[in-house]
Amino acid sequence: MQIELAREQMIHQQVRAWDVLDERVLQTMRRVPRERFVPTEFSDLAFADVEVPLGDGQQMLSPQIVGRLLQALTVAAGDRALEIGTGSGYVSACLAGLGASVRTLEINSRLAVAARANLERCQVAHVDVINADAFADGALNDLRDGAQGFDVIAVTGSLPLYDPRFQQALKPGGRLFVVIGIRPIMQARLITRVSDNEWRDESLFETVLPELHNAPHPPAFTF
Repeated sequence: MQIELAREQMIHQQVRAWDVLDERVLQTMRRVPRERFVPTEFSDLAFADVEVPLGDGQQMLSPQIVGRLLQALTVAAGDRALEIGTGSGYVSACLAGLGASVRTLEINSRLAVAARANLERCQVAHVDVINADAFADGALNDLRDGAQGFDVIAVTGSLPLYDPRFQQALKPGGRLFVVIGIRPIMQARLITRVSDNEWRDESLFETVLPELHNAPHPPAFTF
C-alpha cells in the first residue's frame, strides 16, 4: 500500500505537474513497477524527483523526463521502437507497455545484463536488449534489419553535437526524442520525419542529461 501511494504521488506531484496529461502515458507509468528497475541500494529513491545512479556514470531518467519523453513520442500499438541507452530497462518497459516492439542499445555490458534481468523479472515482452555502441559504423542500419525504419526512437542520453543518422533511421511519420547541447544548456527536441527528405524539429523543454558514451562533439575552437 505504501508503494502504491508513493507511485500515485509520483504521478500526480511530478509527472502530471509537468504537463504530462496523456492518460495512456500516466496509466503505463502506473503499471510499470519503477521500483523493480532501481538498484537495491537506491530503492528509497524509486519514486523521487531525481535521476537514480546506475553506476559507471549512468543514471535513470527522472519520472518527469520519462513522462515527457513518452508523451512526445505518441507511441501506438504495433510501433517499432528503438531506444539508445537502455540503462535499467525502465523506459524500455514503458515503451513496450504502450504497445511498441522495442530494440534497445546499451553500450555497458553490465547494465545490459541487469536490464535484461529486470525486464524478465517484470515479465515485459517484446523488448530486445542489445549490448552495442550506437555510434559504431553501420550500427543503426544493422538494427533496421532490412525494414523501412523505426516509428519511434528515444535517445536517453544527451548529444553534444546532433547526429543526423538518428533521424535517417525513422520511417516517414516516425518520431525521435533527443536532448542536444552541452552543460549547462541542453534542449529536449522532437524530430518528426515528414517525408523521405523532410523533417520537422520542435523544441520541447530545457534539461540536462549525461551525454551518451562516444557521442560526437563539436570541433574545438582555435584561434
